Order: sequence, then C-alpha cells, then structure tokens
Amino acid sequence: MDNVDKRPSLQPFKNPGPILAIFAKQPVAGQVKTRLCPPLTEIEAARLCQVALAETVQRLWDSPPRLVLIYAGDYHWFDQAFPEVLLVPQVTGGLGKRLQVAADQLFGAGGGPVLLIGSDSPDLPEALIVDALAELEQADVVTVPCLDGGYALIGLNRPCPELFEDIPWSTPGVLAATRDRAIRSGLIYRELAEWDDLDDIDALQRLVERSPETGTARYVQGQLAQYLTSD
Repeated sequence: MDNVDKRPSLQPFKNPGPILAIFAKQPVAGQVKTRLCPPLTEIEAARLCQVALAETVQRLWDSPPRLVLIYAGDYHWFDQAFPEVLLVPQVTGGLGKRLQVAADQLFGAGGGPVLLIGSDSPDLPEALIVDALAELEQADVVTVPCLDGGYALIGLNRPCPELFEDIPWSTPGVLAATRDRAIRSGLIYRELAEWDDLDDIDALQRLVERSPETGTARYVQGQLAQYLTSD
C-alpha cells in the first residue's frame, strides 16, 4: 500500500456527473487477498485479485456513472491493464483516510454523486448501481451491505468525511458504525439489498453458486476447485 506512484492532481471534469470509483490494489503476491492465504497460495490469491478486478471494470464500464480507478501500486501497471480508465492514486494512510480523500478529490473535480466500491464483488449487479444513484436523489448516503458486516458500496451526494473517521475497518462492525455515524450526524441514510465479497473460502463457494457464469467464478471453478466444498 505504501508503493504508490503518484501522478499529477486530478483535474476538473469537463463533463461533471456521477462517478463510480473502484478502489484497487496492484495484484502483487503477498500484498492482496491475504485473508485467503492459507489455504490459497499468495500467487493464487494475487491471480484471483487480478481476475476479479478485470471483471469488475469490464462489467461496470457501461454503467451510468463515469468509471474511475483509485489505485495503489505502480501507475504503469494500471495504465497498461486499463488504458481507457481514468486513474487516480490512493493517498497513504488507513482505509478511512484513503476513502475520504478520494471522495473529496472527486467532488472537488466536479463529480457527484460519488459511489465507492472495491474489486471484491465482481458480480455486483449494475441494478444496485442504478438503485444507489436513485436513492441519492433524496438521501445523503447509501450503502450496499455485505454479509461480513461491511459494505460493498457506499454512495455520497456530497463530501461526508465523518463517515470515514474512527470506523473499525476490517471488522464485522464497519456497516453498523457507518450507519450509526450517518444517523448521529443528521444525514439521510439508506441501505440497499445485501451483497457479498470475496474475503474467505465460503465467499468463493457462494460466488460459484450464485453467479457461475461470471469470469471470476469460472476462474475459481477452473483453478481453485480443490478449495471448494464438493456436493
């Protein structure tokens, strides 16, 4: 996360509008999806991360908001992998700071509403993106809850730095703390249908069962089947 190749600051958007920002780390073995290791090897986890990121970008490229990659790692790797996507470097610091700064930058460049997601939910339905934008016509913040107690998406219609401060990141309490903070701050808060991410082997199993036609599920079935529960 500290190996960030910083590029010039984000310039104002020529066509302001909704932004869908994907947070992504360069898929380097030993630095990504570490919660899956073991049983996965570090190389297998990095490859899974790469496949999930590529599918996330491909599937959401034509979604209503403009797509932006908030990247951590080597700029040239991301530029080569995703030459048509606007790249914005993550700042150093904890996850809360990185989310807050990215949102502030995108709003400051004229974007908005801003939706923030990771690459851990490669089958996230585009319908949830559309629903989030619809909710943000009235709400200040919207989330797509995750089964693990976090969220797969957070959407804002204006900067809300308080939603990223003193949150128990990487714990099952992320969503509850975010919800409580939003309500205590007087924000209009909405939650959409629950989704899932790829944090453990059980989640890989659920992906294969839920969305077998996706590229990530096919990769899991083809390359990681030995880690799945057989019927």
